[in-house]
Amino acid sequence: SGENFDQSPLRRTFKSKVLAHYPQNIEWNPFDQDAVNMLCMPKGLSFRTQADNRDPQLHSFIITREDGSRTYGFVLTFYEEVTSKQICTAMQTLYQMHNAEQYSSVCASSSCSMDSLASSIDEGDATSLAKLQRYNSYDISRDTLYVSKCICLITPLPFMQACKKFLVQLYKAVTSQQPPPLPLESYIHNILYEVPLPPPGRSLKFYGVYEPIICQRPGPNELPLSDYPLREVFELLGLENLVQVFTCVLLEMQILLYSQ
Repeated sequence: SGENFDQSPLRRTFKSKVLAHYPQNIEWNPFDQDAVNMLCMPKGLSFRTQADNRDPQLHSFIITREDGSRTYGFVLTFYEEVTSKQICTAMQTLYQMHNAEQYSSVCASSSCSMDSLASSIDEGDATSLAKLQRYNSYDISRDTLYVSKCICLITPLPFMQACKKFLVQLYKAVTSQQPPPLPLESYIHNILYEVPLPPPGRSLKFYGVYEPIICQRPGPNELPLSDYPLREVFELLGLENLVQVFTCVLLEMQILLYSQ
C-alpha cells in the first residue's frame, strides 16, 4: 500500500477493501466506504505467520462531517488463515524476489568474494543473521500464512465498552469450534435493528452472543459520555506529558498528537 519495497514481504502492507457492510445505506448516516476502509486499516492489510504475534487488537475512530455531526467506529482486528493457494504462492514468489535483490545488493556493495565475505562475519553475527532470516521469511511448505481482517461497529454515540464486548463476543463465535446458540446473522440483526439507543439518563441491557451487555447514557445535566478508560491515556502519554497536555488545553493552545 506504500513505498515499502525495501521491507521484506511480511513486513509490507497491502491495500485493503470493505468486504461487506450492513445495512447498505442509512439516510441520516450514509456509508463512506473510503473513509471507513482507511480508518479501519490505516496501515493496510498485513500478513503474519505462525511465528508472529496474532492477538486481536481493538481501536476506535471518529468521523466528523461538515455539519459537525459525529459517528464513532469501533474496530476489532484479528488474523485468519489464508486458504488461497494462489496468495500463498504469491507470497513465496515475493520472498524469492526479495532475497534475490538482497543478495544482489550485498554482492554489488562488496568487491570481495563470498568466501571472504562469509569469513568476515563472526559467529555471533552469523547466528543473528540466521535467526533473523528464519523469523522473517516464508516457506509455503513449512509456514502457515495469516492475513488481517476487521469487524467494525459504527454508532451515533461512543459506547466503547459495550461495542468492545459485542465485537469480542462476535469474534469468539466466529473462531470457536462450537457454533453459538443462534446463527451469527441473528446477533448482527439484533444489535442493528432491535437494540434501541438508551434515553438520556437511562441504562440499557441487551444480550450479546454469550453474555449480557450494559451501556449507560448520561442525563441532560451530566457530563458528556466518556466511555474510554483513563488508564490507557496515562500508560500511553505518561504523567508529565498528560499534565503538559492538560495545561495546553486550559491555555487554549493548539495541540497536535502524532503517532504511528
